[in-house]
Amino acid sequence: MTSSYDSGLRINGQRLWQSLMDMARIGATAGGGCNRQALTQEDQMGRDLFIRWCEDIGCKVTVDEMGNIFARREGRNPELPPVITGSHLDTQPTGGKFDGVYGVLAGLEVIRTLQEQDIRTDTPLEVVVWTNEEGARFSPAMMGSGVWSGVFDLNYAWQRTDKAGITLKQALDSIGYCGETPAKARPVKAALELHIEQGPILEQEQRQIGVLTGIQGMYWFDLTIEGQPCHAGPTPMNQRRDPFMGLSSITQKLYELAEVHAPWARVTFGDIRAVPGARNTVPERLILAVDLRHPDKSVLDAMEKAFRQIAENECKRLGLTHNIHEEWRLPPVPFDTLCINAVRNAVDQLGYPTMEMVSGAGHDAGYLAGVAPTGMIFVPCEKGLSHNEAEHATPEDLEAGCNVLLQAMLDLAQQ
Repeated sequence: MTSSYDSGLRINGQRLWQSLMDMARIGATAGGGCNRQALTQEDQMGRDLFIRWCEDIGCKVTVDEMGNIFARREGRNPELPPVITGSHLDTQPTGGKFDGVYGVLAGLEVIRTLQEQDIRTDTPLEVVVWTNEEGARFSPAMMGSGVWSGVFDLNYAWQRTDKAGITLKQALDSIGYCGETPAKARPVKAALELHIEQGPILEQEQRQIGVLTGIQGMYWFDLTIEGQPCHAGPTPMNQRRDPFMGLSSITQKLYELAEVHAPWARVTFGDIRAVPGARNTVPERLILAVDLRHPDKSVLDAMEKAFRQIAENECKRLGLTHNIHEEWRLPPVPFDTLCINAVRNAVDQLGYPTMEMVSGAGHDAGYLAGVAPTGMIFVPCEKGLSHNEAEHATPEDLEAGCNVLLQAMLDLAQQ
C-alpha cells in the first residue's frame, strides 16, 4: 500500500447514510428514534454489528474492562501512537439516530474509504466506541472514557447501579463485553470526535461545519430546600414555611444570573422532587437539579458562588433551610492546537462554510483532552433537536463532516 494520499479523496456518503440507518433499526422506537441504552440487549446488538463491520475490513478489535471497543487499522509504523476517532453507540430512552453513533460510523467510513483506495497511513488509526456516554441507565455520564482517562476509578464505575439495582459490572458481564484489556490511557498522537451539534447555532448561521475550540464547563448540583409540612387547606399562606416559595425566588434569580453572563451562560433545572409528594400537603422538602454552564472557568466559578449565596439569602429570608450537594463537575476544556489546526486545514481544503465554536454539551472528547491532544468537529442538526426521537441531520451535512474527519485524520496520521 502507498503512504501518500490524494487530497481530493472523499468518503462514500451513501454508504455512511446506509450504515446509520442499519444501526438505527436496532432499538428503533415508534416515534422514529432509538432506544439503545448502555449495556442492554440492544446495545449489545449494536456493538456486535459494529465489530462485524470492522472485522470485515480487516481491523483488529479489542475490548477493555469498561467495555470500550477499539477497532485498529495498522499503520506503516505500528510502533507509533495511533490517531483515534469515535464516540458512542448508547442512546437516551427516546434518543435519535445520530447522537454519538454518527461519530462512530463516520470513523468506520474513514477506514472503509482508506481500505478500498489502498491507502496506508504512517500511524495506526483506531475507531473507538466509548461505554455509557449518555448516563441514561448508569450515572454519571461518559463513564467509559472517564475511566480510560483516569477521571473515574474502575471499581467505582463497576459498582454504579441502574434503577433495578444492577451494577455496571453485572451488565457488562451479561452482554459479554467486560474485556480483559486494562481500561487505561495509552499514548495517542491525536483524538478527534465528530458529532451533530445538538444545538441550533450552525443551522441558524447557515454553516455546514463547526470547528470546536473547546467544551464549556458544567457544574451539576442537587439543591435541597427544607420547610415544614402542613395541611394545604387550613394553613394561611403567610404562616407557611413552604419550600416552593424559596424555589420560586431562587430559580428566578438564577435565570437573571444567566442574563448577566449572556450569551454563553446556561442555567437549567432538569429535575425536581417534592417530599412527601402529596397533593394536599405543603412539602417538607424539595430537591432540585441545578445545571450551570459557561466556557470560561472564572465566570463559571463566579456563577457557582452567586448560586450558593442566592440559595442562602432566600432560604434565610423565608425561614427555610437548605443544602447543596455537588453531583458532578467538569471544568471548561480547551482543545489542542494541533487538532484544531488539522480540522481548520481540512475545512479550508474542502471549502465548506464553517465557524469556530465551543460545545455546549459534554462529550467523551472532554475527558480525552486530559490525556491526549484532542479536537472535535460539529455538523448541524435540524432545529437543534437532540436527545429526541425527531433528531435529524441531512445526508449532505453528514457526508461533509465525515470528509473533514477523513482529511484531518490523514493530516494527523503522517509521521
